[in-house]
Amino acid sequence: MSTIKIDLSQRVGTVDRKIYGNFIEHLGRCIYGGIYEPGSPLSDERGFRKDALEAVRALKVPILRWPGGNFVSGYHWMDGVGPKESRPKRRELAWHAVESNQFGTNEFIEYCRLIDTEPYICVNMGSGTQDEAANWVEYCNGTGDTEFANLRRSHGYEQPHKVKYWGLGNEVYGDWQIGHKSAQDYAKAAREFGKVMKWTDPDIELVACGAQHLEWDVEVLDHTADLVQYIAAHYYWGPTPGEDPYYSTLTKPANFEEYLRILWQLICDTRRKRGIRHEIKIALDEWNVWYRTGGNTEEVLQERYDLTDALAVAIFLNMMRRNCHAIEIANLAQLVNVIAPIFTSPEGLFRQTIYFPLQAAVDYSGGIALNAWVDCETCEAPGNLARTQPLLDVFASLDEAAGKLFISAVNLKKDEPQEVRVKIDSARVGPEGVAHIVNGPSAETVNDFGAEQVAMIHETFAASADFIYTLPAHSAAVLEVDLG
Repeated sequence: MSTIKIDLSQRVGTVDRKIYGNFIEHLGRCIYGGIYEPGSPLSDERGFRKDALEAVRALKVPILRWPGGNFVSGYHWMDGVGPKESRPKRRELAWHAVESNQFGTNEFIEYCRLIDTEPYICVNMGSGTQDEAANWVEYCNGTGDTEFANLRRSHGYEQPHKVKYWGLGNEVYGDWQIGHKSAQDYAKAAREFGKVMKWTDPDIELVACGAQHLEWDVEVLDHTADLVQYIAAHYYWGPTPGEDPYYSTLTKPANFEEYLRILWQLICDTRRKRGIRHEIKIALDEWNVWYRTGGNTEEVLQERYDLTDALAVAIFLNMMRRNCHAIEIANLAQLVNVIAPIFTSPEGLFRQTIYFPLQAAVDYSGGIALNAWVDCETCEAPGNLARTQPLLDVFASLDEAAGKLFISAVNLKKDEPQEVRVKIDSARVGPEGVAHIVNGPSAETVNDFGAEQVAMIHETFAASADFIYTLPAHSAAVLEVDLG
């Protein structure tokens, strides 16, 4: 039997809800044909898909990143504002497509308002200029009698958009990126971009481009720490060739966690050496399971997720929340159709398997992270420094105002249920709890139109300060417990 011990007095930090964020890019059918499809009978008068809007709202997305991704390194924002009939069609070199520019800054802001989310804009540090970036900030946030604030007003938006979060380029460390730079060149450029953007609006918060590589991140932080509030990290994963695809997929989040802890220590060391008084946190502004790369481009982008992938997402969400002292923003890539929790057709949509752990984390989690002690069996994890992985992944949180404890637990055992003893100290516990369970017939089960075999169910269980709960095989569950 596995054991979880929780002491409500052992608090490790506050979970920022921005870790439940998402990301949309001009790629495949994410925007066009996904969230935005003018002329469709399923769309509203502005062209937003109403069915997708409803599914997105249920995820309570707190922050939405746009317009890229690789796309942004060749994107010029002026192409996407003003009368739609006057917007140019451009060759889009990152993804070898044609960009109509029918969805631009103001459409993005309107969508953010519809889903009640904070906009997060990434600027072009590939083919773009400092002036272009600063002008974009002025267009969005300017309140004075200046050229780009007045341009926004002329486009029908009298009030500023108040975009707080701005990314300094995307994956500039990669030679696949337009405007690829060395760490030294990027760090110098990011500092100059950041300066003029902050001078345009001192209230914005900046995200530097990290590379998940120590030498790059050291250089970038050394040059920008006094300007930025975040450094970004991206992570996509899947099974390791030659290893068990189920277990090697589920053990990868722990592998990434090892680097995040190194990055956090680097941030702390830089702040100490440089005398930086403001906080700098990690923004995981692209993450997801993504590895099925066979077939044509559309098939690569439109990943169909199985239950294994949903469990991996649940483990990653647990990992981020356990490290809430370091991670403050996260953006699942992407929102609709492109490696996404929501999949549309001209006739409707379905929710992919990964939709449900996201929804469970948003709906059934408290703001106070607790230290959960876990004793359980382990499996091999050859790619991780620890070389092993617990077969029970746990995150516990407290909603003090509501008087609720939430225990997010993933049973990594593929073919066996797992009996778990839960011991709760320093609390009186109500007699009945609710389990919110994500599961399906097998680890390989996928969802489809009209057939959401993987979903979230809710069932009651007998609760106390010392109770036993049996997690089904290959399942993720949140145990919701009332506190006296």
